Amino acid sequence: MDEAAGRQWRPTIAAAQAGDRQALDELVEGWLPLVYNVVGRALNGHADVDDVVQETMLRAVDNLGSLRDPDSFRSWLVAIAMRQIRDRARRKQPVHLDESAAHEATDFAELTVLRLQLEGQRREVAEAVRWLDDEDRQLLSLWWLEVAGELTRRELAAAAGISRQHAAVRVQRVKERLETARGIVRALDGACPDLRELTARWNGRPDSVWRKRLARHIRGCGYCGGTREAVVPAERLLVGIALVPIPVGFTLSLALGGKTAVAATATATSVGWSAKVMAAITQPAVAVTAGATFVAGGAYVVTQTPDAPPPRTAPTTSSTARPPSPTPSVTPTTAPSPSQTRQVELYGTVVDAVDRAPDPNARPADLPRRPESGITSTGGRRAVMQHRGESVTLSGQGYVLVRWQIAPHDRPGGLTMPTWTGLKGKIFHVASGGGRRMDDVTGQASDGGDVTGMGGPDTGYTVLPDGTQQMWQNEYFYVDGSVTLTVNERGASYGLTVFPTDWDAVTEDITTGPDQGAIRYGLVRDNGGDSAPVPQYVTRATPADPATVPQRSRV
Repeated sequence: MDEAAGRQWRPTIAAAQAGDRQALDELVEGWLPLVYNVVGRALNGHADVDDVVQETMLRAVDNLGSLRDPDSFRSWLVAIAMRQIRDRARRKQPVHLDESAAHEATDFAELTVLRLQLEGQRREVAEAVRWLDDEDRQLLSLWWLEVAGELTRRELAAAAGISRQHAAVRVQRVKERLETARGIVRALDGACPDLRELTARWNGRPDSVWRKRLARHIRGCGYCGGTREAVVPAERLLVGIALVPIPVGFTLSLALGGKTAVAATATATSVGWSAKVMAAITQPAVAVTAGATFVAGGAYVVTQTPDAPPPRTAPTTSSTARPPSPTPSVTPTTAPSPSQTRQVELYGTVVDAVDRAPDPNARPADLPRRPESGITSTGGRRAVMQHRGESVTLSGQGYVLVRWQIAPHDRPGGLTMPTWTGLKGKIFHVASGGGRRMDDVTGQASDGGDVTGMGGPDTGYTVLPDGTQQMWQNEYFYVDGSVTLTVNERGASYGLTVFPTDWDAVTEDITTGPDQGAIRYGLVRDNGGDSAPVPQYVTRATPADPATVPQRSRV
């Protein structure tokens, strides 16, 4: 939105100042997304975002009559937002958010990725914001909008309360820190064994201590310090990116902070507002706008989702052609169709698909493409679960990667499998990958016994419950609804890392074959319908202890 576009709002602003409620409605609807993005990115989705946005818009409405130059409305509004952000930082108590509040807050980096369908290095930039300090995020929230065409450098400097020269210096420093954070995101998505060991006890939440540790590791690590593709500067990646849509259900009350009509009118008189505007503000529903509704008391409520992004074009034959897929040695058993079996039976019992490992050179079948509107995770982009009782709840529509880490050197023996509980909607087991099954032989012990991902003769072996399908290093699932995955570790030691992912990433993993250094190709289990396999130990129930879900087999 350049300055010329900003000037197009001059008549609307002037009309709102003169008392036109419809013009005021248009201002709120048109500029609320900008304020929401500034505040949301500066606070990274903290639970206070809604309150700060609310206070910003209230102050803007309250003081609109004092704005002398309508052409400066945008910089004036953003400056108000930044003052509210800084005021909130000064008021904030030096205590950490409690766990329940932390889970309720929506990670703005995750919203950016999911709502704007970002991929590749654009996704990487959005996720790197999590690793910045509060002050850097505040400036980055403005710089992001500058390179996206929503703010000018003059407006950025004015909103930050600094000169343009100082703004240039500070923006350059933030860009340097952002590049360091991008390196951390890339490294965490990689497969460096030293980094895995370093982060084994990390709780998965970015903070300054872990940023320094990871940055120090990356600087001294040849694996993490390198990159497989040219790194595009962040400003080139962000040009033209749209604003993140306001979440459905977001409510903004415009009743001047809940003042009575008399008090509000007194306030309006002091700043030159007409009685017509104040009468309109305190009346029931007066306007319905695209995607939002003004309701009683001047409340603005987002009532519908933004237009869904167009579906991805199906790959053409020429772009996906490859040799015919040999049939695996045993085809996985599929679950009965919901049309043939009651849901309580399908999802309340184990659905088995015990199979032998396919030949290492057997290429996988084509993976059916299911709709992807995005998955949100209570564990963020990378949920690391190492202990019994740790869980992550996944919601939305899309693909999920569950990466296994068996630790027989810690504690071998019988393994109590993780469970999927509280299922609402559907979940399918779509593919297995990661280059190997966990029981693939990776070496020989001194006495000649086989060493696998499940252990070896020197450390002992991890043993699955009878009839349980052998997991691969990477297991992929498709969620359409919500479900909670819980680690039930007791006996053998294991950990799970859970990543929301997409169809392209699954396909790339399972088609990385032996000629590229992996032990085997992956395995597609999804047939594209409701009769595709579902995970073992999945239930719609929500037991107090997920470890009590029966782990029995029909095989």
